[in-house]
Amino acid sequence: MYEGIREEVCRANLELNERKLVIYSWGNVSAIDRSIGVVAIKPSGVPYETLTPDQIVILDLNGRIIEGELNPSSDTPTHLELYRRFADIGGVCHAHCPWATAWAQAHRGIPCFGTTHADFFYGEIPVTDRMTDEEIRGEYELNTGRVIVRRFSKLNPLQIPAALVAGHGPFSWGEDAASAVEAMVTLEEVAKIAAATITICPQQPPISQTLLDKHYLRKHGTDAYYGQR
Repeated sequence: MYEGIREEVCRANLELNERKLVIYSWGNVSAIDRSIGVVAIKPSGVPYETLTPDQIVILDLNGRIIEGELNPSSDTPTHLELYRRFADIGGVCHAHCPWATAWAQAHRGIPCFGTTHADFFYGEIPVTDRMTDEEIRGEYELNTGRVIVRRFSKLNPLQIPAALVAGHGPFSWGEDAASAVEAMVTLEEVAKIAAATITICPQQPPISQTLLDKHYLRKHGTDAYYGQR
């Protein structure tokens, strides 16, 4: 019954490894099928080299395991909170890719310095507040999702499909698992370019709103004209 979503999530996780955004078993990708209310996610601690579709764990939105012999990712509560609160997303990705993680560890959002960034993200990629001791000692993974959601209280998660969790690392999302990975791949490239930009020019300002609008909206707006139709 769940073969399709298992294969989708397995492929997305393997792409993270193929693109060298993860090492060992670090990181995870999930997808949701809202029509039947199930989430598929990578099992905890399983190396990418041995990951197969039948190992992907199937849960409901409350975290109850529906099918699967292995424990789901330890980050599952974070994924579930994002699915509950961002109703239009269909996939979530988490990794510890070095450039994006460096910005998260520096507790800095990534400014939009150029059109490479603007082609995909509509403005600065935000960093969350630092989690409190109570949030860390409590339901840590659930609270990780909550600090992301809180940071997006005035932002559109479809226009900026990624966040940096302060002191931790990046999460990304999209319409499905593959799109969530695409957002992570793009985020890592943008993070690397931004770091190089402030190394060359520490006081470099973001691009103008006009240039941001032009590059983002020509791909994603109602009058988008990039690509084929």
